[in-house]
Amino acid sequence: MNRRHFLFGTLSAAALFGSGGTALARHTVWNPCRANLPPDIANHDIVRSAWQGLDPTKVWDCHAHLAGIGDGASGIEMNPRMLSPLHPTEYLQRLFYLNAGCAHEAPGRVDQSYVERLHNLSDGMAPGFKLLLFAFERTHNSSGQPRPELTTFHVPNAYARDVARAHPAYFEWACSIHPYRPDCVEALEAATRDGARAVKWLPPAMGIDPASPACDRFYAALARLDLPLISHAGEEKAVHGAGQAAWGNPLRLRRALDHGVRVIVAHCASLGEDHDEDQGTHGPKVSSFSLFARLMREARYEGRLFGDISAITLRNRQLGVIRTLLERDDWQPRLLFGTDYPLPGILPLVSPRRLAAEKLLDTTAVPVLETLREHNPLLFDFVLKRQLRSGKHHFSAKVFETRPFFDRKPA
Repeated sequence: MNRRHFLFGTLSAAALFGSGGTALARHTVWNPCRANLPPDIANHDIVRSAWQGLDPTKVWDCHAHLAGIGDGASGIEMNPRMLSPLHPTEYLQRLFYLNAGCAHEAPGRVDQSYVERLHNLSDGMAPGFKLLLFAFERTHNSSGQPRPELTTFHVPNAYARDVARAHPAYFEWACSIHPYRPDCVEALEAATRDGARAVKWLPPAMGIDPASPACDRFYAALARLDLPLISHAGEEKAVHGAGQAAWGNPLRLRRALDHGVRVIVAHCASLGEDHDEDQGTHGPKVSSFSLFARLMREARYEGRLFGDISAITLRNRQLGVIRTLLERDDWQPRLLFGTDYPLPGILPLVSPRRLAAEKLLDTTAVPVLETLREHNPLLFDFVLKRQLRSGKHHFSAKVFETRPFFDRKPA
């Protein structure tokens, strides 16, 4: 069973079997949403050294999600299943995502509280740090028509744009546009004029086959506008939709690459297995990460294919993936820092102690990181990834200085 599903299944059971289970969950997995860091942690050598050698104005978290329930004129939509205890897994997912974003106890102002918490967390980073906030497209069918009944959640482009405009010192934004939409090119051009830095896709959930010719006109526009595509690849269990799991196969992103699009493979396809489609549509199943690595080896994609390191430290990732990413010095210029916020705020999903036991992290960093996480999950994820080691190897400073990748040249 997927470990994320196991976690939410366990929490669902706790909720269903009474207040005692819920109380236990609060003490073991519930984000306490503390605010200011204790001075001894804020000034700890491990925290301060994480910023050494970096220009904070170039450090952008390139993978951060906006969330809410649509109570603040945001236009956010959630599938009714996520609002009903009759569907405990989806219901608990919503509760824990909102708790991770510290917006779970804000009736009537959940959307606003989520953004306020992001603002607060950003204040805890070095001045100049920014988040790239994602819009999230609805599921669509093959004719480009929206399917709201199959959409888990929807974050409009206009909302992501407006949040970024209201807080330009803290946020940038990425649009999300379905390539089958009749107006996809016009929508992309409008988003680019409005300052979008990238496009975000989750193909199986949104109903997008990245290898379909139906994407070609969108790819041509992306290449013309030089706007990067951030696309999930590998297994995805948490967000459901109308698509097929095969559409998350990293090899299906070749079509975008061959059109000249700069593609960021989210999470470096670090979870699950896909068919090796180079041996046929139903070729043997291999790890999705190995297919990402194959694409990285193809010389024709240098300068176009990249990976973000969000979510690579989650418990359901293989430790060998982290070691490979750390040890491939030749990949470092093609890796980009991201957190997959709010996931770092879900306490059981990352175990610093496990990473230390596997010699990927110094044991002295564990108590500092565990305290950091209760106060500032963004800083926790950043410091953790700055501390990761495999022998003499670590992530270079350029992995974290992502701004130049997203800065658009003046027309």
